[in-house]
Formats: sequence, structure tokens, C-alpha cells
Amino acid sequence: MAKKQESKVIKMMKPYIICYMMTSVDGRIDCDMTAQLSGVNDCYTALNELDATTRISGRITAQDELAGGRLFKAQNQTPINHAGFSKKQLADSYNIVMDTRGTLLWENDINNLKPHLIITSEQVSQAYLDTQNISWIAVGTNHIDLTKAMDVLAREFKVQRLAIVGGGRIDGAFLDADLIDEISILIGAGADGRAQQPTLFDGRPVTRKPVPLSLKNVQSFEDGGVWLRYLVKNQNV
Repeated sequence: MAKKQESKVIKMMKPYIICYMMTSVDGRIDCDMTAQLSGVNDCYTALNELDATTRISGRITAQDELAGGRLFKAQNQTPINHAGFSKKQLADSYNIVMDTRGTLLWENDINNLKPHLIITSEQVSQAYLDTQNISWIAVGTNHIDLTKAMDVLAREFKVQRLAIVGGGRIDGAFLDADLIDEISILIGAGADGRAQQPTLFDGRPVTRKPVPLSLKNVQSFEDGGVWLRYLVKNQNV
């Protein structure tokens, strides 16, 4: 009689993940707007106190703030259609960019102390991965599988702590995937109120319930800014 083989369950790993943003009092996060608020001078002071030097940006934020608007173009856009990763170099911290199909153009930063690391889906082209000459993780058939990406990030790149720094869609995706451990919000002394402006969290399905939080700390600044730190309940913190 053949002995039944027991399947081995591998526990997924992840870094400690902090969602950090500066907002107006009505939760808007447009950078040009928040730059005009009292409290903006405390923005990076608070971020640095979180001790999360590896930081994640969404594609739209990264295109404007990190890639200088440069886009990748190639004749062969055939997707790789398989999961994988490449470590061009190990570093103490990374500038991580979520780019589902591989659209942003980067310079070679092989000697950068804080190199880029692109997280993409299996729809990325081999031409993109070969040309960029930077570290990458590709997981998820049509969309990035955030849980698997964080597992690779922790297991292979040894990232233990990171901050998500924009924007609302990427914040909402991590929140919906139950991956955020802490939410850190610096509220500037001002209200936006404009229609159709990006918010702190966006894009969760309408059937989802609110995510419960536990207040960790409140700090106010002389210029009117308020720094709120919450732990996400039911997380390993």
C-alpha cells in the first residue's frame, strides 16, 4: 500500500509594513497641495523617525518623482508569463516601485547605495527586464500578487521593514491584501475639498468592511501639523 505523502506548507514571510502619507484634514494626498500646508516641514522628519529606509511608491508617483517622466519603449513586448526575480545587488535599503507591466525607464544604478527594485506582474516583457539592469520581482499572472511579492522581498532581499509612500491606489491594495501593520499619517493644517482628488486609501471593493485600527501615538507640532500612528488590528506587530 502506497504511503500518502504529506504536503509541506511553507509559511509566507513579509516585512513590517508601514503606510506613511501626509494628508490634508480631509484625507487628500495630492503632493502639490500638501506642499502648501503648514506641517509640510515635519513630513520627512516624521518619516525618518519610522526607521523604514526601504520605501515603496506606486507607478504614478514614481513616474513623476523618481523616473523624471521617462517611459520604456521596446519593439518586443511579449510577456515573460512566469514568476521570477533577479538580484542585481543586495543593499541595506531599496527604492521599490510597483509597475505592473514595466513601463518606466530607469538609469543603471548598480553602484547606488539605495538601488531601485521593480515589482511587476508576469505580463512584463523580457526586453524590459534585460534592458533595465536593476533588481526586479515578477509575481502574479495579470496583476501583481502583493503577498507573494512581499514574501520574495523578505526571504530573498532580506527587507525587514519598509514604508509605503504613495499613492492612494497602492495604499488601498496593500490594505485590502491585509499586509499593512501600521498606518502613519501626518495631517497638515489645511483642507483641500477639491473634487476627484486622490485620497489616502482608494480602490477597495465596495463590499469590504472598514479595517479596525488601534491608536499607537499622537504627536502635534508647533506649525499645526498632527502625526497619528495606528496599528492595524489582527496583524503581527
